[in-house]
Amino acid sequence: MLNPFLLMAAFYLIVAIVAVLDATLTSFNLIPWLVGLPWLRVHFVTLGVLTETAFGVLPAFVARQRGAAAPATRWDIWLALNAGLVVLLAGIPSTNATLIVAGGTLIFVAVTLLILQLRGMGVRTAEGSGSLKFYLAGLAYLLVGIVIGTGLWVGWSQPLRIGVPREAHIHANVWGFASLVFAGLLLDLLPALTGKALAGRRTVGAIFWAMTLGALGSVLGPWLGGNLAATVPGLAFHLGATVALMILLVRALRGTGLYTRAGAWHLSLAYVWLFLPVLMSPLLILKVASVPTVDIESTAPQTLVYGWMAQFLFAVMPYFAARWLLGDADARLGGNWLSLATVNLGTLLIWASILLLGVRGPLHAAAYMLLGVALAAAAWETGVITLAALRRAEQGAAPAA
Repeated sequence: MLNPFLLMAAFYLIVAIVAVLDATLTSFNLIPWLVGLPWLRVHFVTLGVLTETAFGVLPAFVARQRGAAAPATRWDIWLALNAGLVVLLAGIPSTNATLIVAGGTLIFVAVTLLILQLRGMGVRTAEGSGSLKFYLAGLAYLLVGIVIGTGLWVGWSQPLRIGVPREAHIHANVWGFASLVFAGLLLDLLPALTGKALAGRRTVGAIFWAMTLGALGSVLGPWLGGNLAATVPGLAFHLGATVALMILLVRALRGTGLYTRAGAWHLSLAYVWLFLPVLMSPLLILKVASVPTVDIESTAPQTLVYGWMAQFLFAVMPYFAARWLLGDADARLGGNWLSLATVNLGTLLIWASILLLGVRGPLHAAAYMLLGVALAAAAWETGVITLAALRRAEQGAAPAA
């Protein structure tokens, strides 16, 4: 059966290409800058591609740990998520508080239902990869991110006493939701690619707690107005856990010769763009005069979305599409050398624009052109698989002549 969440993920990947084209034209001053569109572009990848992908594959991975078949589609969750996305994405450009609250509420309901579904499935054997706790914790942080993000537009930050709400929202979604879900996906994905577990149970447990507590500190820090006692240990825990995870990932990919294909490089290089903002954090915290703090804080989320999240998805989305749309048990990582080169060069140019203020517009335009090519290459690969699955479904459903 076709996975409707993955179909929607492919759809949002295509929409993200159009949004990047808008960014290119805006940077060249060919079209006017519209309120809300930068946030809209970000959410096409985060809430669109990433969230749809997570909703599509997490139940299947958890079921596999139990030795069971993937569960039937929860259409109530699908409807709540997609109705919420449509309403929210309509409300952001117009800054319509009613639409934003309605969309955020529907997405909150969908995430809650998914958490309950995963908890109800559980893992009854000791052979599980340990990914379930990563998924549940990541989704819990997504709920926090939804509450804070919705409050950005409707004034909830003051009653909730959130000191720096935009930063807290980003940290909840990045260090909490995306980081933990990606780590869980690596734990479930690598055995299928390499034939063995990524790490032992104790190592996995240590990474989980360090990453989870690190995310908590990174959210509490800006929530408490930039509290360093929460922020600094949080970043240290999270960075240490992520470094440990990447060492394990590189060893596994290298040991099985997967670096001969672009997909393994996508997974590895994606984390470079996660580390860079973390490494810049001490300079931002200490307010070093020569560091353009405001520019980094406004630009870093773009590099995280495209350099880290999108690049990670370039590798795993074709795998998931082949695995759960085509039923290919031998699916491999996606991505190609064109997407690898363009996504990393495009992200590099966005970072360069922070320091080269005189040519920021052209650098942004060139960066988004390259990112558009990368998204198009990834969308083509995923689209071919999706189209093949749709045609197979149509032929199977066609009445006999």
